[in-house]
Amino acid sequence: MNINLTAIIKSTEGNEAAMKGLLLELLTESRKENACIQYDLHQDQENKNLFIFHEIWESQEGLDLHNAQPHIDRFVADSASIIDGSAILYKTEKVA
Repeated sequence: MNINLTAIIKSTEGNEAAMKGLLLELLTESRKENACIQYDLHQDQENKNLFIFHEIWESQEGLDLHNAQPHIDRFVADSASIIDGSAILYKTEKVA
């Protein structure tokens, strides 16, 4: 069963460009993963510090493998000083 995931990430004020760069690196590496079906990044039009990933993974196992990748660890380390709080994750089921 596919896993649909929405991740919301905020940068601290004035760090939206740096965060966007880190997120784009994360996107590039994540899209290379075998279990990745969709991995899209959005930026809020009004609040440029707010980023949203819409992801689809082939399975929970694929998502678990994604979360164990070096590029995830690298993002966590590199974004520690510019992330505003923790990422908010929603695992959802497609209704229609």
